[in-house]
Order: sequence, then C-alpha cells, then structure tokens
Amino acid sequence: MNAPELSTDRLDLWRPAARDHAALVDLLSDEEVRRHLGSRPTGAVEEFNRLCRNAGSWALFGYGIFTCRARGSDEVLGICGVFHSWRGFGKGLDDTPEIGWIFARKTWGQGIATEAARASIAWFDAAFPGRRIACMINDTNLPSLAVADKLGFVRYDEQPDAGTALVLLERVP
Repeated sequence: MNAPELSTDRLDLWRPAARDHAALVDLLSDEEVRRHLGSRPTGAVEEFNRLCRNAGSWALFGYGIFTCRARGSDEVLGICGVFHSWRGFGKGLDDTPEIGWIFARKTWGQGIATEAARASIAWFDAAFPGRRIACMINDTNLPSLAVADKLGFVRYDEQPDAGTALVLLERVP
C-alpha cells in the first residue's frame, strides 16, 4: 500500500505494515503510555506480536487497527481502530468488533485519539453497517473514558482486572 487508508485534518491512518515495528516498540516503551494497558511487559518481541495481531485482524475479518501518523509525515503518533477481539471472559467481548487506541504522550489532551477513533468508526460503519462495537477501558483511565463518551459509547458492565476494573462499553448504531 502506497497511500494511507484514511486521512483526517491532522492524521494519516495506515493499515499495519512491517515498517511499523520499530515505531510500536518506541511508542510502547513509555511506561506512562502503558500504564492503563495492564501489567504486561513490552519489547521488540511483544510489539512484533501486537503488529501481527493487528495485521491478522485485517487479513481475517477485513477491519483492524490503523497505524496513525502525523499527516504527510512518517512520524507514528499512535495506533487506533476497530479490530476483531476475543478477550476470553465473555461479557460481549468475545468474537466481536472492539475499538482501541494507544497514543504517544506528546499527543495527549489535543483530541488526537478522538479524531482517529471517529475516522476509524466512520470507516467501519460504512464498510460494516449496523454492527455493534465494544471497548474496554481501565477504570482509572479517565481521559480514555472521556474519549469513549464523546464517541457515544455507554457502559454496560465491568470486568475485574488485577486489583482494578475494566469498564466495558458499547456503541450500538
């Protein structure tokens, strides 16, 4: 692919590619970026596996996570998209479209995650009309809960997670 899949005012959204690996390692090396993602370690192996999962969602289901670059640039700011998930605890998060986003700390508070998520949802809705989208957010991640609220997601359940709770949300068109 020689062009982004989507563009917004500030972002180009690309399907995952092998060239994204080093940028994912760099993005997720920031402990603050990983703070609400669980206690899993990161490194080259883990981010290679994330990249393969992201590409696999596209290959198997026709939708997935985008690599988000500054518009007209190669600079990776984060990842965002609707991907196919199977969390293993039921509650509407197995075998379902799920939205997620992870962005570099320097983008926080600028509306970048909301911008990318809106574009991802609009693309998904056009390609797969009428589908429910779920998401899960750590209950201490107030900025991401605010993004989900702006996108029209509503809370429907919780899932315990290592001394905290994952808030389960959904958007039903």
